[in-house]
Amino acid sequence: MRLAAETAELPQTPSRRDNNKPQVIFLDAVGTLFGVRGSVGEVYRDFTHYQTGIDLDAEATNKVFYDLFKAAPPPEFPQVEPQDLLELEFNWWLAIAYDTFAGVGVLDQFSDFEGFFKHLFAYFASADPWVIYPDVRPTLTYWQQQGIELGVVSNFDSRLYSVLDCLNLSQFFTSVTVSTRVGAAKPKSQIWTCALAAHDCPPAAAWHIGDSYREDVEGAIDAGLRGIWLNRQ
Repeated sequence: MRLAAETAELPQTPSRRDNNKPQVIFLDAVGTLFGVRGSVGEVYRDFTHYQTGIDLDAEATNKVFYDLFKAAPPPEFPQVEPQDLLELEFNWWLAIAYDTFAGVGVLDQFSDFEGFFKHLFAYFASADPWVIYPDVRPTLTYWQQQGIELGVVSNFDSRLYSVLDCLNLSQFFTSVTVSTRVGAAKPKSQIWTCALAAHDCPPAAAWHIGDSYREDVEGAIDAGLRGIWLNRQ
C-alpha cells in the first residue's frame, strides 16, 4: 500500500503512527521551500519591460510557459562531462523561454533574444524573483535543533546553490542534490540514491517532502523513503 501524508504546512514532528525520528529529511526546492514571487508570467513581464521596454501579457505568458515547462523533457543530462553541464542547463531553459516568447507573439521584437535571456537566466539565480514560504525557516530551525540532517533534492539546475545562498537557506542543508548534476530527475530513484549516499543513510531512515505528488511522493516511496505531500494549494 502506498501511503502519503497531506499537510497544509511543513510537518515538524512525526505522525502518531510513526514515532521514529528520521535520520534525514529531504525537501524539494521550488514550491516547497520557496516559490516564484507572484508568477513566472509577472516576473517575465516586469523583467522584460525593464530590460527592453517590450510589453508582455503576464497571464498569457504564464500559461504558455507552464504548458511548455510541463511538456519539456526532464532536466537531466546523464554521462555529461562537467565542463559541458552549465551550457546544457542554459540551453534547456533557453528553449522553453524562446518558445514562450514566441507563443505570446513578441519574439520578433528582440534584436538578440539569446543575449537578453542570459540576463533573465542570471536573474533567476538571485533572490529577487523568489519568496520563502513563512513556515520554512521556523521548521528547518526546529529540525536542526532536533539533530535531524537536512538535504534538498530538486529537479532544478546548478543555479539552486546560488539561490539557496541568496535566500540564506544554505546553512540548514548538509546536502543539495540537483537532477542536472546527478543525471536523473525525480521521480527516478537514482536521484535519492545519490542524496542518501551523501548522508550514509538507508532509505527507510529518510523522509522526502515536496509539492508534487508524482515526483516527490510516489518517487520517494519507490526509492524506499517515506514520501510526504506538501499541498500548498
